[in-house]
Amino acid sequence: MERGDIKQGAALGFLAGYVDTLGFVGLFGLFTAHVTGNFVLIGRALIEPSQAIFIKLLVFPVFIVFVALARLAILHWDRAGAKTLRNSFLLQLFLMLATVFCAWRAAPVIEASEPLTLLTGSLCAGAMAIQNAYGKLLLGKTAATTVMTGNVTGLVIELVDSLRGDPEAIGRCKKLTWPVVMFAAGCMSGGLAFVQFGFHGLLLPCAILLALAGTARD
Repeated sequence: MERGDIKQGAALGFLAGYVDTLGFVGLFGLFTAHVTGNFVLIGRALIEPSQAIFIKLLVFPVFIVFVALARLAILHWDRAGAKTLRNSFLLQLFLMLATVFCAWRAAPVIEASEPLTLLTGSLCAGAMAIQNAYGKLLLGKTAATTVMTGNVTGLVIELVDSLRGDPEAIGRCKKLTWPVVMFAAGCMSGGLAFVQFGFHGLLLPCAILLALAGTARD
């Protein structure tokens, strides 16, 4: 069954932009939501050696493992007749809270190769892997919430079609616009939040996930 609506897409878009930026600032240039962005940074590190390369390499297998675990969990919840989307939000919430706790134990985070720093980055990437997975598997009515390139491409196409007279294009534009706008707002908010609150700024995404879980119908 396809799930998702504009409000969920907007909230999750904000969350992804917020977490990705806060993690990038606080974890030595690590992308936790848009993990393939780390390929660019790894390529740069090959010509400009950096101690932070290992944490970027580590998140790829971590991301893969958590996507696989999310898939298995969703299959299990569906078979059991559980509230699959709610449980997915709660699983991501658990990993996000674990990230906050680990970052608190690691503070001050000043060394990229420290075990607790690596664990913090891995847990955060795991949390965002869950969002990538349930976004793909469950939120068929919602635009992508973690990577905006496809949304922007689709939005431009729909705008062109709207100008050509397609009456349904405006509705599709609304579906694509809010995640993009809120992702951008989340990016700006995440950077400011890290300056003010450090990793405790991740408590805001935790609150968003709690609200989403509380309002999820299934």
